[in-house]
Amino acid sequence: MENVNKNRLFLASCLALITTAMTFAIRARLETVFGPEGVGLTLEQIGYAFAPAFFGFTIAMIIGGPLVDLLGIKKITWMAFITHAVGIVLTIMADSMTSLFIATLFVGIGNGFVEAALNPLVASMYPDEKTKMLNRFHVWFPGGIVIGAILGWLTMDVMDLSWQVMVGTLFIPLLIYGFLFVGQKIPVTERVQLGVSNKKMFASVLNPLFLFMVACMFLTAASELGTTQRIESLLKESVAQPLLVLAFINGIMALGRLFAGKVVHKLKPSGMLLYSAIFTFIGLWMLTVTSGGMTFVAAAVFAIGITFFWPTMLGFVAEYLPETGALGLSIMGGAGMFSVSIVLPIMGRLMDGEGGITEALRTMSILPAILIVAFLGLSIYMKKRNKTAEV
Repeated sequence: MENVNKNRLFLASCLALITTAMTFAIRARLETVFGPEGVGLTLEQIGYAFAPAFFGFTIAMIIGGPLVDLLGIKKITWMAFITHAVGIVLTIMADSMTSLFIATLFVGIGNGFVEAALNPLVASMYPDEKTKMLNRFHVWFPGGIVIGAILGWLTMDVMDLSWQVMVGTLFIPLLIYGFLFVGQKIPVTERVQLGVSNKKMFASVLNPLFLFMVACMFLTAASELGTTQRIESLLKESVAQPLLVLAFINGIMALGRLFAGKVVHKLKPSGMLLYSAIFTFIGLWMLTVTSGGMTFVAAAVFAIGITFFWPTMLGFVAEYLPETGALGLSIMGGAGMFSVSIVLPIMGRLMDGEGGITEALRTMSILPAILIVAFLGLSIYMKKRNKTAEV
């Protein structure tokens, strides 16, 4: 990788992911702005208005995955920059469910292009440390949510500024990551480096192990992002500042991902996923029976659970199914985000009903319960596979 400035590209990638993550935190704060006490939308309507953040992400991932190899990582990155910019401007101008839906769609597409381009970039720059470096890269998803949550709290709750000012803070990381990518030489994807044909890449995504991981991605992403995206409504009766709980959860996630290398070495990806599912289930169950200060304890357990889900799912595919290439990573990310677009309105409907918040959390806890069984099976399978490979 001659003339490739890995440090600058990795920093630029992290800032692009910070922009993506900040949109999640700021959107969580916008729930009360556009909700029954603000613009007047029901929680179910907000669920539909926010859904494009996730299915827009999916569309961009599915389109962007194959195009990364065809057009190159650089072009997809600039597509992310443009759609991010358009989405931010439209969000500032939003004043109804329809305008919020359209703005959120552009933001979601921008977020999807970031993942479609930059997960393969990180994997190609660090071929011998994929899971470790993807975890380090994804430090900045929870890290960005912490930044966005604190900025949202400061601008709206402390400084009493308008919600448009809060949304405008997204331009800061956007412009910086755009500047850092300007004029940089960007390597080709790992699949292109390995010389894997398009035919083999498309065939490899029908591998039963890959399809199993896609199915699990539906549940891991919904458990994590379905819950955190609706944190304002879920915890408004439990704590005074739900957005600070969101920052707390994501602070724990950022620290966990920063030191993921040691955990990966001890547990292997399949072991990490099993323990993650167990902690996620316990954390969600605890959130149904706690309030006040104990909410932070429950949130900490939940945070430990979801910390390694997203990057380890991607790392597992990159490490054990490399022939799926950028398409495989895009399908994984797209499946995860699509599942959240389905879950959000369902959660909204549950929360609009009587006793809905507890019911919503209990319903969400079913997902990691299924994952415990699935990842236990995966761990057993991978141990047998490794023993067979050694023989």
